[in-house]
Amino acid sequence: MISADIKSKVDKLWNNFWSGGISNPLTVIEQISYLLFIKRLDDIDNSNITRSNRIGGPYKSLFPDDLMKWSEFKHLDVSEMFDIVAQKVFPFIKKMGGEESSFTAEMKDAVFMVPKPSLLQESVRLIDGIKMDDADTKGDLYEYLLSKLATSGVNGQFRTPRHIIRMMVELMNPTLEDKICDPACGTAGFLINSLEYILEKYTKPESIFTDEEGNFHSRIGDMMTSKEWEYFRTDMFYAFDFDPSMVRIASMNLMLHSIDDPNVRQMDAMSKRYEEENKYTLVLANPPFKGSIDEGDINTTLVKGEKTTKTELLFIKLINRILDLGGRCAVIVPDGVLFGSTKAHKEIRKTLVEENSLEGVISMPSGVFKPYAGVSTAILIFTKGGETNKVWFYDMQSDGFSLDDKRNKLDNDGDIPEIIAKWKVIKEDNAIEPSKKDKWFWVDKEEIVSNDYDLSINKYKEIEYEEMVYEKPQVILNKIEALEKQILKNITELKGMVK
Repeated sequence: MISADIKSKVDKLWNNFWSGGISNPLTVIEQISYLLFIKRLDDIDNSNITRSNRIGGPYKSLFPDDLMKWSEFKHLDVSEMFDIVAQKVFPFIKKMGGEESSFTAEMKDAVFMVPKPSLLQESVRLIDGIKMDDADTKGDLYEYLLSKLATSGVNGQFRTPRHIIRMMVELMNPTLEDKICDPACGTAGFLINSLEYILEKYTKPESIFTDEEGNFHSRIGDMMTSKEWEYFRTDMFYAFDFDPSMVRIASMNLMLHSIDDPNVRQMDAMSKRYEEENKYTLVLANPPFKGSIDEGDINTTLVKGEKTTKTELLFIKLINRILDLGGRCAVIVPDGVLFGSTKAHKEIRKTLVEENSLEGVISMPSGVFKPYAGVSTAILIFTKGGETNKVWFYDMQSDGFSLDDKRNKLDNDGDIPEIIAKWKVIKEDNAIEPSKKDKWFWVDKEEIVSNDYDLSINKYKEIEYEEMVYEKPQVILNKIEALEKQILKNITELKGMVK
């Protein structure tokens, strides 16, 4: 979890930008992200220089001018610092991916909007005090920044909790054979967690170490060949988002995680302009829960069958389209998708069951997305093509955090470790049956079909009723009478004491 000290620094940063005249919360986040990016580039550059010096190899700095490095310009006079960052550093980072890169294309409209030198100086001072070597700290930092969007009244921009993302990634178990996509990426949390998972998976146990500053290094990836590294860095991860600010933030986030040329595009994935199909082997997503799209702009492939403008339904159609045959998906959906009674809802569920292999439905408690939204959600896991025989349902009751607006960490990780462990077991042997104490169970396809393809967990969860044995009415009445007599006796004694 993010420390109180970092929270305090971020709060101060936020207030400084706000009082400095930048009132759009997404713009504030974007500007802070630029500064965090510049700081991390300097950290990475210095680390590479140190490593190069140790092994005696050559190394060329990322920066064409030493004064453009954070560790150098932070010592400059306030006006000189402002000129360096605005006129040299920011134009440099906009083009650092190369003229042909998607990063440069998406950054072309980026604008440095820090309005005055004193605000930049104070921002550099605060950010300089945030240690970002640890990947969890970076993730927590972005989560905390994004939490500001909810309190500022911006709709639709909220993050998926990182522990939920990590659980979904572990359930899908990505490998170097995958081509991974998030069609509504936000800050690219699913892709970041996927690449971290893969790096951990392909790191030799003997390569894991803790450095002299106490940072744990488990994402070395030294089991990957040079060809696999090239694929990993250039062609494995793809993302789309309609918000240009989010695209820039996602691109910077990926670049800080070894992806030299992020394949992140500004695109409404449901529009007519987005035509990809049968391309990806794994889709991980948390599409927008609410809202509709202009019917005239919906891609023709998504309007086949029952018509709808609901984004949560259209995204499932979209995912099914962009997945290659045999591709897997884990997607978060609002509960309404599971039991909605419209023809479009029923058609989506029928397609999942009849034309794909629907493997799992994980019901999550309604507090998982607080304070942003209180809607109940579920994770659908399916493989494009194949055949559904029976579906694994899990009733998650705790995700390891309180389910109120505060979302405080509990003393345990809730049901998540068991969900991952049980999923791995049933993937190895789907003949295993649950015990009475388990929170998971199987539902045969025939039963789902007979229930109009309803996928809500309460439709199938068995409720055990405990028989309550009560005393006979006469015994209860006698006890009430005795209690009444005792009350009257006590009152009489009190009256005697106040005479």
